[in-house]
Amino acid sequence: MRTNAFVLLAVLFATAAAAQTPAPAAPAPQPEQPEFVRRAQQFVRDSKLDDALAVYQAELKTSANSVAANNGAGVVLDLLGRTKEAKAYFNRAVELADTPLAKANARRALAMSYAFDNDCANTVKYEEMVVGYWAGVPDYFRQGEILNEAARVCIEAGALDVAEKLYLRGQEAGLKEPNIAPARVALWKFRTEHALGRLAARRNQPEEAKKHVAAARAILDANPEMAKDQEIFFPYLTGYVALFGCDAKTAVAELQKARQDDPFIQVLLARAYDKLGDHEQARALYRKAAATTAHNPPAAYARPLAAKMLKQE
Repeated sequence: MRTNAFVLLAVLFATAAAAQTPAPAAPAPQPEQPEFVRRAQQFVRDSKLDDALAVYQAELKTSANSVAANNGAGVVLDLLGRTKEAKAYFNRAVELADTPLAKANARRALAMSYAFDNDCANTVKYEEMVVGYWAGVPDYFRQGEILNEAARVCIEAGALDVAEKLYLRGQEAGLKEPNIAPARVALWKFRTEHALGRLAARRNQPEEAKKHVAAARAILDANPEMAKDQEIFFPYLTGYVALFGCDAKTAVAELQKARQDDPFIQVLLARAYDKLGDHEQARALYRKAAATTAHNPPAAYARPLAAKMLKQE
């Protein structure tokens, strides 16, 4: 059952590292998920969150030590906005996890629960524990991934200095990878310029933001192999900088080139449309973002904000 819990966590975080990552290697064969997980996940995909929660809670009545059921219930409760309840399940999953990797994955899920609260400090607290696990392996790329994940939560929580330190630590860790490929080096440099550009925009430093946008563009142009996967994230940067630079028209034009299935992009676009007075378009995008069922930084920011904005209709 605990092996299956690892599979569930892998599914939950499948999209968490999608932004700005190279194409993954073919995954190893995984054990088949238990029937209750498959049923609950189908309910989640159908946006029937109460039904999904009922499935997990029913499993816990007979298998209280199921890591998969505890994690699954926590995820659904976060999506329902019941984050305090969610943490009881995530903490139980951490206690029950019987391998260092399983414990690290459970703590990562708990960190994302705090992300749904827009709580940078506690997100970082638990992500640092995950970083510690990967440092011991060691896996430098995954260390960098987790540090960047925490940073992305913190930048949107307004903890800009904390976010900057995490992004820089992420690059430092990632670049320690033995025999690192040139495309991977370029990836870390692009990610860092992307992050520094967004941070400058949030700090109301438009000229500094432009420098980092130009640097990110130059890295993409100089590394066409890396750019195949990363080009789609450039308009996210330019749109973000425009939005926080009070240029909503340019923000819309740029963000429309970004991934339209990303709830974070949907929320940024909605904010830009609101600034332009196109509230109908904004509400349509908020509705899309509010329907996300991912459990990662984009969803943790976008779903609660979208739900809040829709309540103001």
